[in-house]
Amino acid sequence: MVKHQPLQYYEPQLCLSFLTGIYGCRWKRYQRSHDSTTKWEQLWFLILSVTFFLSVTWFYFWWEVHNDYNEFNWYMYKRKGYWSDWSVPVLALAGAGFTYVTFLQILALCHITVGQQMNLYWMHKVALMMVLVTLLVAMASVNQMWKEEWDIILISFQATAPFLHIGAVAVVTLLAWLVAGQFARSERIVFQALFLILYVGVLLALYLLPLVIYSPCIMNREDLGPRPDIIGNRGAPMLAPENTLMSFQRAVEQQADGFFVNVTISYDGVAFVMHDTTLRRTTNVDEVFRDRASDNAATFNWTDLKELNAGRWFSQEDPFWTARELSDEEMEEALNQSLCRLADVLQLAVRRNLSVMVDLWRPPAGHPYRSTWLNVTLDAIFHSGIPHQLVKWLPGEERWLVRQIAPRFQQVTSLKLNATELRSQGFAGLNLRYNRINADQMRDYASRNISTNVYLVNDPWLLSVLWCAGVQSVTSDACQLLSKVQTPNWMMQPDEYLTLWVTSDIISVTIVVGIFILQNYHLIRWRLGSMRSYNPEQIMLSAAVRRSSRDVNIMKEKLIFSEINNGLGSSDDGSLCSESGFDGYTNDGVGGLGSRGRKNRMD
Repeated sequence: MVKHQPLQYYEPQLCLSFLTGIYGCRWKRYQRSHDSTTKWEQLWFLILSVTFFLSVTWFYFWWEVHNDYNEFNWYMYKRKGYWSDWSVPVLALAGAGFTYVTFLQILALCHITVGQQMNLYWMHKVALMMVLVTLLVAMASVNQMWKEEWDIILISFQATAPFLHIGAVAVVTLLAWLVAGQFARSERIVFQALFLILYVGVLLALYLLPLVIYSPCIMNREDLGPRPDIIGNRGAPMLAPENTLMSFQRAVEQQADGFFVNVTISYDGVAFVMHDTTLRRTTNVDEVFRDRASDNAATFNWTDLKELNAGRWFSQEDPFWTARELSDEEMEEALNQSLCRLADVLQLAVRRNLSVMVDLWRPPAGHPYRSTWLNVTLDAIFHSGIPHQLVKWLPGEERWLVRQIAPRFQQVTSLKLNATELRSQGFAGLNLRYNRINADQMRDYASRNISTNVYLVNDPWLLSVLWCAGVQSVTSDACQLLSKVQTPNWMMQPDEYLTLWVTSDIISVTIVVGIFILQNYHLIRWRLGSMRSYNPEQIMLSAAVRRSSRDVNIMKEKLIFSEINNGLGSSDDGSLCSESGFDGYTNDGVGGLGSRGRKNRMD
């Protein structure tokens, strides 16, 4: 009885099965191929790479825009008519899309590394197109509705560029192993040259990138000015309901240097603090005055306004995700808050010697105090006893009248004029969004004795950048966070950064050159060793990684039958292969054929 042995034994390749299975749903060995990737699949790889770049940009943008989440929610509130934290689902979707696309990108690069043909599964293609379309729509929407927010990316680079540069150099340096492998395996000189030029070009760009990198935190330590003053926007709205007496008290406890208030005049002539034009978002006006819920806040008498609850919404909506951190006593106090008069805020500022930046909402047409609204506000300020030099006056309407009545007020504007114009018009300060001014302009204003205040600054990293840039004060919702920042998050002397830059580049060059030498030396040595020990068919089979699967199968068959014939014609050796099991072929099966050959010759 003849016992047949398998001519080939396959060892399990779990990692390769996982790689091709997840990426292209090719779990079986026969489904995999070393053939060149088709142009159609190369196009999908290009689409994947573009989507990866966009997802990285979008996720980075949405992560860095954390400083302005409340501003985004406020914008959505004005469009939708109800309050919700829209930033959370957007961030979750951005993170999920980024993770998915990054995973596919890594799998694709692994395919290139091991020489496997890429064949993206159709479900991945559908999902990839959905992610790409969603990213394009989201970016177009932001560009249309919130265009100025893109500036946060450039500003964040001022805080992260030196470290992102080193990280990028490290990543591209590690990619040298993949690039060197492709360079060594390629048989086309033109492809090798273009591939190498592209990679070296990227490396050189990264090496020279610090020449254009700017960060105000790369400076001499003796040039750092004092920490900017922290102005509590509507008090401390992360710790208490905004524009309530509790909120301003919490700002004082968190060492705020001043308050920013929006003032509205009630129908009976009382100045009170209110940011919105209506009462719907921050009070229970829907319950008390259901028919008037959408009316302008200035159309209510103070006797009605003080009956409204201005704290319950803070517990229900939790706009900054901080209400849950309050103790039971603090939450009880917050739930019982009411609207706050301007006089109450000013008295608190007087006791603590704090500055107050005042902005006004002019009452609507038909309001009894529409023409005397400035007088009502000025009367409240004068009666409070606050020193006039601590009052920063922001409204532009009838400013000439305010200058005559209160010449010692600090006149502040939101119009970005040059320093000469500001001084000639009698302005003492600027109040701008943080993305509308740079370090050079801040220093120029400071040299002309013009202070700069920027809003809204809620993240310590942003405060650190602005501090190094030379800003004098910032308006913030997060006094409790910024008051803990006693020094910038990081500072670096210019010579220290130069040393770091040069050192990282030298290390990168050394590693890249070593990888290219190792990859090509290993290939040359492998080829020479193969030529000395293998027959011609084996030499061809050794280069199979560059050939199609059909050619590989033909060469394997030629090698098998060549070795069988050699075994049948030789009485000295019963094995077909001089080395054990080339490419997984066993000796047992063919050894049996050699034994039968010897027996036939003896007979």
